[in-house]
Amino acid sequence: MFNMAPKKTALKKSLGETTMLKRSVSTRAKKNSDVKLVDESSKRKAVSPLKQLSKRSAFGDITNDADLSKKITTNKKDSKKNVETISHVVKKNLKESENGNKAVMPHKKTGRSNIPTFPPKVQMAKANIKPEKVHPSSVSKPTCDKTEVLTSVRVKSPDSTDNELYLTAVEELGSSSKKLTTKDEERKKEPLPPPGVEDFDAENMGDPVQVSEYAMDIFSYLKEREAKFVIDNYMERQTSINTAMRALLVDWLVEIQENFELNHETLYLAVKLTDIYLSKVTVSKETLQLVGAAAIFIASKYDERMAPMLEEMLYVCDGAYDKKELIRMEINILNKVGFELGIPLSYRFLRRYARCSKVTLPVLTLARYILELSLMEYTFVSESDSKLAAAALLLALKMKEISGWTKTLQYYSGYSLEEIKDLVFKLNDMLKMKPKEALSTVRNKYSHKIFFEVAKEPVLAEVNL
Repeated sequence: MFNMAPKKTALKKSLGETTMLKRSVSTRAKKNSDVKLVDESSKRKAVSPLKQLSKRSAFGDITNDADLSKKITTNKKDSKKNVETISHVVKKNLKESENGNKAVMPHKKTGRSNIPTFPPKVQMAKANIKPEKVHPSSVSKPTCDKTEVLTSVRVKSPDSTDNELYLTAVEELGSSSKKLTTKDEERKKEPLPPPGVEDFDAENMGDPVQVSEYAMDIFSYLKEREAKFVIDNYMERQTSINTAMRALLVDWLVEIQENFELNHETLYLAVKLTDIYLSKVTVSKETLQLVGAAAIFIASKYDERMAPMLEEMLYVCDGAYDKKELIRMEINILNKVGFELGIPLSYRFLRRYARCSKVTLPVLTLARYILELSLMEYTFVSESDSKLAAAALLLALKMKEISGWTKTLQYYSGYSLEEIKDLVFKLNDMLKMKPKEALSTVRNKYSHKIFFEVAKEPVLAEVNL
């Protein structure tokens, strides 16, 4: 059984201490009852009581449902009968229309006619016209091209005279249509990469999935859009939450992403939507988890092929909110972000840089680990996503003792070593911090063999750039 929900969460509050969220974020206390802490040792994967959840395939398990198969077979038989009935009525109407009689199509339930009658003047071609027998030797081959043959076809209007003819759409194009040029001639001539830079897009020009013709333009456009989503130091305006509570919320979102098997882009978009909303609205600590849940729900609908259900999102919140509250928060977030969901994400930039520089998968995974850890650190909220991705990749290269910032990386990222080195130092300082027990989801995730155990990679004492 695939367990969809992360563990229960609770609030932790004590006198003289800053209000903090327990492991993976808080849930609101039930009315007239105290909030109980959850023992970390009793971590479990919850099973939704709403339904027996299982791992879903792309098209569902239709063939194994016997009752559904019977219904489909029955529907096919019924539809076949309906087609035969309609065909019989249509044939009858056509015969009556040839004789000038009124054709009627009976209504399915009431028997009333709801189909207009055929005009008496419309005659079926095969009813009155008998084709003449023509000897094959008397037929000459056409001398015109395909365009001229198509344009010679005329369609006669039912209500028109012999002199009024409709023209086909092909005739409007004319026989002298412009010949298509080659693919290289159609493409806009772009400047070649400077010497020493590998032309990654040219190498993959034959692969349509890579969209190499537009890759540079796409990522240049994403970098331009970053200025529209700059997040300021909003914690100064928040009175009920702090950076530690935000870190716990992000840790909880990572756990949801892992349990629901969502794309990493969904996680990054959810964190971005949360930060944008918090930068514009002051929220209470009881509402913080609702903001995160609605954000990842929106991101799932935007980026996933099969997004989680509303009931599943309510279940992972441990019953802290109801359906109306989650839907209302969805509406609020979308209004505050102006329904702009095409936000540039550091994860997308990282994949682009890694592919262009042809780094190995363990190096890319290490850079992803660094980047995912930075999601929980509030100090990186205001940083540019493209620059943060470049710095994470450079730090991963240094940790793996691979060559540093090459000309290829500088060309495709648009950043020089001087522009990103300060950010590399900050990321390395983040790795050197003592791990917090309450924020262990990312480290546990990347300690698995599937992710090459990159979380166990030794941290650099100093980064030599």
